[in-house]
Amino acid sequence: MVTRRDFLRMTGAAAGTAAAATIGVESASASHLELDEERFGVLSDFTQCIGCRRCEYACAEQNGLPHGELKEYDDQSVFEGMRRPTENALTVVNRYEPRDDRTLPLTTKIQCMHCEHPPCVSACPVSALEKNPLGPVTYDASRCIGCRYCMVACPFQIPAYEYHNPLTPEVVKCTMCQERTLEQGLAPACVDMCPVEALTFGRRSDLIDIAHERMRQNPGRYYDKVYGETDGGGTSWLMLADRDFEELDLPRLSVDSPADPTESLQHGIFKGFSGPIMLMGLLGILMKSSSDARKYDQEDNHE
Repeated sequence: MVTRRDFLRMTGAAAGTAAAATIGVESASASHLELDEERFGVLSDFTQCIGCRRCEYACAEQNGLPHGELKEYDDQSVFEGMRRPTENALTVVNRYEPRDDRTLPLTTKIQCMHCEHPPCVSACPVSALEKNPLGPVTYDASRCIGCRYCMVACPFQIPAYEYHNPLTPEVVKCTMCQERTLEQGLAPACVDMCPVEALTFGRRSDLIDIAHERMRQNPGRYYDKVYGETDGGGTSWLMLADRDFEELDLPRLSVDSPADPTESLQHGIFKGFSGPIMLMGLLGILMKSSSDARKYDQEDNHE
């Protein structure tokens, strides 16, 4: 049993280690990555989506994830509950009921939004997540230490974690098919698979113009907003719908990135890998102190 004196000794030593680990660490500036003016993105027009879920199949096929035959994606029973992306499904389609007797059910595709200034990238202490100047937010598993700060930081609750994989777990999310978009100049697999062109791949600036032109020509069809144009500092994945996006479980964000207030502090703490070193030092002290406490208790019992 650890006594109160032991506990105070342990926490005091741990605090000393934490303080020592941060001495001399300079605070990194909160600088935004300079994005390419020709960077690309995807426009999702939910008013055109028919809920066929072909995008789900294409995504699983492209990324080597578990999936059945294409005809199995005709199953509409999955719409009975709201779904989020998982480690085995990087994009999912949900269905929302009609707003009134003049509208139809609306189906929406959810995946990583590939933020312009991503909170997940800002939160990652080892740069396992990076924003490519051309648009996609990519992931390097060889750098990941499994802290899962990216999952906490994401305002869209997108990154998933391979909890079932005890040896080499990874953070999993859509990368906008980086091997296609960045290396081959092709559209993401989900875009190619969509039979009704509800998904459009192209330059982000062009997609914004296309979205506003659709709203101008069809004022009764669309809610007057391009989601992702400025939300949370902007995203590479843009959306059109027939209703307020909060009704589609998308967060209301300011024009500033959620990463802005915390980036300097986060990168200052972890610069030079001091955060993990601090954590290992803390765990070592706690384990040694706990072991010493048990040793002293055993000696006292023998006496």
